[in-house]
Amino acid sequence: MISAKITGTGAYIPTIKKENVKFAKSEFLNADGSSFNAENTVIIDKFKTITGIEERRYAENNFTASDLAYFAAEKAIEDAQINPEDLDYIILAHNFGDVKKDTIQSDILPSLATRVKHLLRINNPNCVAYDILFGCPGWVEGVIQAQAFIKAGIAKKCLVIGAETLSRVVDLHDRDSMIYSDGAGACIVEATDETSESGILSHASQTFAKDEAYYLFFGKSFNENKDKDVRYIKMHGRKIYEFALTNVPKAMKIALDKSGVSIDEIKKIFIHQANEKMDEAIIKRFFRLYKKPVPEGVMPMSIHKLGNSSVATVPTLLDMVLKGNIENQEVKKGDVILLASVGAGMNINAITYRF
Repeated sequence: MISAKITGTGAYIPTIKKENVKFAKSEFLNADGSSFNAENTVIIDKFKTITGIEERRYAENNFTASDLAYFAAEKAIEDAQINPEDLDYIILAHNFGDVKKDTIQSDILPSLATRVKHLLRINNPNCVAYDILFGCPGWVEGVIQAQAFIKAGIAKKCLVIGAETLSRVVDLHDRDSMIYSDGAGACIVEATDETSESGILSHASQTFAKDEAYYLFFGKSFNENKDKDVRYIKMHGRKIYEFALTNVPKAMKIALDKSGVSIDEIKKIFIHQANEKMDEAIIKRFFRLYKKPVPEGVMPMSIHKLGNSSVATVPTLLDMVLKGNIENQEVKKGDVILLASVGAGMNINAITYRF
């Protein structure tokens, strides 16, 4: 039996730190351009209570998303101890391409995956590089695609990356701008014929577009004095919250049930770091589907210090736990984990994985 295993991980956490207090002088507006009745300190305190975010990281001015992706990729390659020339695929998940600091245009020509291959100085033309646009679940979907290539016998080694610089596509007059951050995470997925049942056991992937397609979208600034032709990331937060609570636990259950693994075997759930309260509610509803209480410490979190870096949250969180960088969180050989995400599309996916 050929299975797909994660043999190395890497992450790049930007060095620029922005604490909540630094939004104290921001001019937050309602969608119609009117001012809030509440002071910024009240807005920020409520924001922290709901999301759990205390601070976030922004990319250094001279770096773009493909640079962050390259840094994470280098670490994953080193961790897996492979020759990058042996890679069959480079799959790079993002949503907004390379956006240079203080510019308003996205750059995706050539693809970001091609840029990473160039930076890695890979000569092998049979190493195919392409981007994937799948909202926040993009990196998880990339891992699913890597497994498909491996199971089909057309790949043995794949590099999957999630990278984003959301700080450069936010409307500074929108309270939601405090949610977003920058970062990159990567992993090597390899074919293995080990007799033990390890690696990717199952997955679930869904797109809801009939009514949900535009829950996340590009829209103009809440400040009417800004250029109306410039667009920023926007979301219908309440709709996304309710959608996620209803549908993400079900998708996670589909993935777990397909694996044949008991809910009692799940040691950790690495879920997209979008909102602490939302993630806690999703996990609670997931275990409720099996009439089980939530095990203590089952959900590692990085959102408090890193914010929501979209496609980068799950791979960076996984790397941090595997490298022992989150207190009281570890994964041991034989442990079963879930990877899960939700985002623009609206897309949902989940992977059951055994180490």
